[in-house]
Amino acid sequence: MQTPGEFVSGQVRSVREKVDLLAGSVAETVAAEAQQVSAVRSQVGEYIREQRSAARVSLRELARTAGVSNPYLSQVERGLRKPSAEILAAIARGLKISAESLYEQAGILDRRAGNPDTVAAIRSDDQLSERHKAVLIELYETYVREYAASGTPPSPARSAGTAPGVPPASDPNPSKESA
Repeated sequence: MQTPGEFVSGQVRSVREKVDLLAGSVAETVAAEAQQVSAVRSQVGEYIREQRSAARVSLRELARTAGVSNPYLSQVERGLRKPSAEILAAIARGLKISAESLYEQAGILDRRAGNPDTVAAIRSDDQLSERHKAVLIELYETYVREYAASGTPPSPARSAGTAPGVPPASDPNPSKESA
């Protein structure tokens, strides 16, 4: 028969083993999440650096226009800091790109369907109202999703300006050659 001391020692040992097991599992999960956050930081930093280089803007100039310090922006580009949504919006303004594209890179927004350059081109068109931009982007993403779901690319034989599934309009004034 066990003494009360032996029983308590056995229970303590059992509880310690369970705690150690759970702590190891939690530590692995935390480490994996930290690695994922670090990868996102690096990704958004690399994207900012690429956009800054493409725009031929110096680090100092972008820091000034975005209202952040040079060292902070440098740390963001190197993946050492995770910028807030407000800082990302300021950086986007300084780069003259959409804040949405930076939010997607940072994991704040889900990636949209389609080519981000096409979406950025629509967003940057000053001739369109915000409502028109939103409608065009929604239509574009719908077409991209439909083609992805069907597994067939757009037909090169389709005439430009003809929507998928819509037959070309007949000419109301046919010429003699076509008559």
